[in-house]
Amino acid sequence: MTTRIAVWGASGRMGRVLQGLIDEDASCTLSAAIAHEVAPTVLSARNSLGVTSLTLAAGTEFDALIDFSRPDAFQSALAAAVLAKAAFVSGTTGLDADGFRALDAAATEIPVLWEPNMSVGVLVLARLVEQAVRALGEEFDVEIVEAHHRRKVDAPSGTALRLGEAACRARPELGAATAHGREGQGGERPVSEHTSRAEIGYHAVRGGDVVGDHTVHLLGLGERLELTHRATDRSVFARGALRAAKALRGKAPGRYTLADLI
Repeated sequence: MTTRIAVWGASGRMGRVLQGLIDEDASCTLSAAIAHEVAPTVLSARNSLGVTSLTLAAGTEFDALIDFSRPDAFQSALAAAVLAKAAFVSGTTGLDADGFRALDAAATEIPVLWEPNMSVGVLVLARLVEQAVRALGEEFDVEIVEAHHRRKVDAPSGTALRLGEAACRARPELGAATAHGREGQGGERPVSEHTSRAEIGYHAVRGGDVVGDHTVHLLGLGERLELTHRATDRSVFARGALRAAKALRGKAPGRYTLADLI
């Protein structure tokens, strides 16, 4: 059965890659492409002659909407999916509390998946981080370093924060404090009643055309462990999102994760 896909953020880097993958996949078809520059109520639907514009009221139908846009366009994308009663898959990062509340509300009506990173490799990395942090214990410090292209607007990346959450599942006290880079006389790592290492440090590097690098440093006395994922082609994110969109079709309303589907 062919899955009809709408792409929100079609003019962006991820949106263009995603459209190319859909064109190559016989199990799905591109029903609509929505660009940042187009008003939220307008869809750009492709036909054999190129691109034409039509409104949502014109009856554009799709089974799933994939959103790779910006935080200020996110809720419009989510509203379009709810209106169409379609599955919603989003990799938009930098969301605020209102955005996450909107996801929860939409999940009462449609199947919803939000992931800061759609890579299967990152999914595995998060599991490894949780296992390693639990095994190494409180004698090891946790630092997360991420690098992205110069045009990325949010920091630390959503993936870095997700890896931090994985570490905190193993050691909840790590969430007691965070450090976003260090400068000047910041002092030693904080001391709590539980451990002298109850802090996660996040460090963001921006430049060039880096697709996405993430390294979790686990630092002990006399030894350290580094767990790294490097994305060299952004198609890995698009492939994960497309795989999720096809898997979500027909699912009951609710919040889903990539781990639920793979």
